[in-house]
Amino acid sequence: MKSLLLVLVILVLLSQIPPVRSGPNIYIRKFFSTCWRTKGICKRHCYKNEIFHILCDTTHLCCINKRYVSVQIGTLS
Repeated sequence: MKSLLLVLVILVLLSQIPPVRSGPNIYIRKFFSTCWRTKGICKRHCYKNEIFHILCDTTHLCCINKRYVSVQIGTLS
């Protein structure tokens, strides 16, 4: 009876795990692709609501949402 309960618990827990994809886990990939105090994300191109801050490596930009930047570049008059 205990083994049946154990099997049912394992099946319920396995149903909660997301499907497997090739490559690193999305949570791990997101953590390692962050920059600028984990507020930015390393990408090839920034969206319209993001600004380029620094380089992550030779091919990726650190794109930060405008609401996380305290002083906007180019707004000083």
